[in-house]
Amino acid sequence: MKYKKINSKLFTKNRKNFINRMKNNSIAFFNSNDIYPVSADSTLPFEQHRDIFYLSGIDQEESVLMLFKASEKIYEILFLKETNKHIAIWEGPKLSKDDAFEISGIKSVYWLKEMDMVIDDFIQKSETIYFNHNEHYRAKIEVETREERFNKKIKKRFPNKKEERSNPILQSLRSIKDPIEIELIQRACDITRKGFMRILNFVKDGVWEYEIEAEFIHEFLKNRSKKFAYSPIIASGNNANILHYTENNKLCKNGELILMDVGAEYANYSSDMTRTIPVSGKFTERQKQIYNSVLKVKNEATKMLIPGADWEKYHIEVGKIMSSELLSLGLLDKSDIQNESKDKPAYKKFFMHGTSHHLGLDTHDYGLLKQPLEENMIFTVEPGIYLPEEGFGIRLEDDVIVQKNGEPINMMKNIPIEIEEIEELMNN
Repeated sequence: MKYKKINSKLFTKNRKNFINRMKNNSIAFFNSNDIYPVSADSTLPFEQHRDIFYLSGIDQEESVLMLFKASEKIYEILFLKETNKHIAIWEGPKLSKDDAFEISGIKSVYWLKEMDMVIDDFIQKSETIYFNHNEHYRAKIEVETREERFNKKIKKRFPNKKEERSNPILQSLRSIKDPIEIELIQRACDITRKGFMRILNFVKDGVWEYEIEAEFIHEFLKNRSKKFAYSPIIASGNNANILHYTENNKLCKNGELILMDVGAEYANYSSDMTRTIPVSGKFTERQKQIYNSVLKVKNEATKMLIPGADWEKYHIEVGKIMSSELLSLGLLDKSDIQNESKDKPAYKKFFMHGTSHHLGLDTHDYGLLKQPLEENMIFTVEPGIYLPEEGFGIRLEDDVIVQKNGEPINMMKNIPIEIEEIEELMNN
């Protein structure tokens, strides 16, 4: 792994918090992801399932975590792929039992070939089995995962056990970040800053979007990030009005803006930044006008991310601020506001997406949207105004930590965002 060793206290604490919410006489399982095939003998790079990583720190394929709770007895067991000389030569050695203990803090480690024999005894003693499913509100499940194959196997072998879902527990726990997690996400944000600073002196008339993408990944890899946290958006001119534009294959020209929605990952944790800059190094007056309105909405929205805030009401209030800005810009008039409906507010013509989402191990991280905001939740704040008829769109985005007292902490406060600072840096 490119990232530095993470203190195992994080994973020990995470398991303890999960076990505390389990019913008595229950058992829970968490699986690694598959290595997914492309074609022939090629595969996609391995990405660990975030839940088993959250609970163990294990970042290796073919791994299973078992948690068992009965009265005063707690058992934590890891099952790992056993290495051999052939694997060591071709892929490098896999985790030893001592390695796994050092990473996870789990003392009981078995090889996968021993798993069925070990878990049968524990399941027999259990009344309830916790099954883990992907229940994220934006998930589109089309491929059967290793986790789901495991779930089917256990249900078939033990059909009379009570069933519970682990995901609601994880949604709640993962939404509130431990100080160690905050440090890791801050590291991802700091790497993202280095990438952005690199491209400010690189962008000029005639550069290609993919060349900007290359500059970002160069800086990310150089700083122990293995990849982008998500598919990067480098959108010049009218491409910025395609919300999920990822082709990054257009020539950038003077007079255009470039919307860059880019974030580095670090140790599986995500950052998520958007900046919009002028190809020429100078914004036009019209571009400045729209830019400053988006920045104002972002700053006002950030102030509302406080403990106890309601997720749905927050977005409604941000919509009101955006509507006010669009009125002042002349993009909306009073009749637009008078004729809007709850389902189709007038501002959605120019600002179609949500303002914020949870951030963490996933870019769109776990979080129960019906529960009030709490301290140490991390959110993006990313308003935008999109003007296809004028050939540009502007989005600005930072990552912030909800605080008990005062405004959220902006984890990207050191990444230039004011017009004057961006122009000065681009022209120096």
